[in-house]
Formats: sequence, structure tokens, C-alpha cells
Amino acid sequence: MTTRLALLIEYDGGGYVGWQSQAGGGVAIQNVLEGAAARLARGAPVAATIAGRTDAGVHAEGQVAMLELPGEWRPDTARDALNFHMKPHPVVVLRAALAPAGWNPRFSAIGRAYRYRILNRRPRPALLRGRVWHVDHPLDDAAMHRAARALLGRHDFTSFRASACQAKSPIRTLDRLDVARAGELIEIAAEARSFLHHQVRNMVGTLKLVGEGRWPDSAVAAALAARDRAAAGPTAPPDGLCLVAVRYPRSPFAD
Repeated sequence: MTTRLALLIEYDGGGYVGWQSQAGGGVAIQNVLEGAAARLARGAPVAATIAGRTDAGVHAEGQVAMLELPGEWRPDTARDALNFHMKPHPVVVLRAALAPAGWNPRFSAIGRAYRYRILNRRPRPALLRGRVWHVDHPLDDAAMHRAARALLGRHDFTSFRASACQAKSPIRTLDRLDVARAGELIEIAAEARSFLHHQVRNMVGTLKLVGEGRWPDSAVAAALAARDRAAAGPTAPPDGLCLVAVRYPRSPFAD
């Protein structure tokens, strides 16, 4: 008998090579979770399926994974055991539930939500170090928000796609891209069914040019229409990016 579990996970991606194990070495979030799962499987390897891979330095508040453990496990017991064996890594299972029949954390998802934070002040971050992009000169968040409107909807996002992106098509539908300031923090909220590799970070890097006054609002629409990565702005650093949530028609964690 085996137990298929859906897991809701949070982690600090700083210092890790990303979710996926890398041939070149370094510790991945995948290594941490699967290593803990193997402890519960008496040393047998356990492969985790994930909703979406995150890059090195990217964080998660609402990552979703699935794994199968030998034997019969209560979800809460498995959660606590996994968390025990993942110490001292900053990787934690928040919730565990029995995975519904036919459910897959990646292919069953109907939406993903990301948040990007910019700390917009002169002094460098202390408490938020590694969790924000520090921009020490003023940014016009209202102009950034206006420019972001051009990216909403279904488009060819080649201009905002990493050169290493393996997606078959650059067409994506962006459901939300909001820019809002709360004191010294500027938050960019992005939602879509799925994103291209580096899409959010490339959009943020482009919007920053508008916030600095180096680009007019209209330049973002022109960059999108160019369908050329060189036409858009730089890639924002990973520190400020966080996977906030993965949406499903019915959440496996619904009470």
C-alpha cells in the first residue's frame, strides 16, 4: 500500500540552485524534500512532482507538490515527519492532504500567482535582505502600473522570454499585472495560467525602466510587439520574486 500526498510548501530560495536538482552540483529544494521523504520510506528514493519549478534564489509561499510514500500515512503525520527531517533547511510543508485520484500538481493547475517586491529607498535592506530588489533611487510606481496595462491579455511574450526557455509556444495570457506602493515597498502582482521562463522577472526589469523615467509608458507596448528579447528591459534579480499561490478548480487542501 502507498499514500499519495498533496503538499503545500513554503521555502526561502536563497542559497539554493532552485527547485530542480542540477548536474553541476549545489543543493536544490527538490533534494531537501525528496531526501526527507526517503527517510520516511526507509531509504528508498521518493520522487516529488511539482506545480512549477522555481529558479535559484526565488522563494515560495504557496508551492504545491505531490509525492507517494510506501505504507499508510495520515497527512498531518507525514507533514510533521517531513518537516522534522528537512531541518535546518528553510523548507516547510504547511499543509498535507490525500491527493485526489487523477490529480497532478502541474497539469491540474489553472493559475499561478507571483509577487515581486522592490525596496525603493536609499539605505540597503537589513531585515528584507535576500527578499527584495533594492533600488536606491526613486521609482514612479504609478507610471509602472500604467505601462503594465499593455501586457495584460493574450500575447506573444517572446520579448519577455528567457533564451533558455523550453516552452513550445511563447503565447501566454496574462490575467493580472498590478504595481502598487506601500511605503518604501513596491509590489508587482502577476497572475496567469502559466508563465514563460523568466517572464515575470523580465517584465519587472522592463517596468523599472519606466519607473526611472528612462522609458515612456508606450515603450513597453512597443517592446511586446517587437517579439524580440533584445527589445525589452533587463532581467530583474531573483531575490524579490515569490510564488504566492497555485490555483486549482478544487484545491486538494480545501476543508
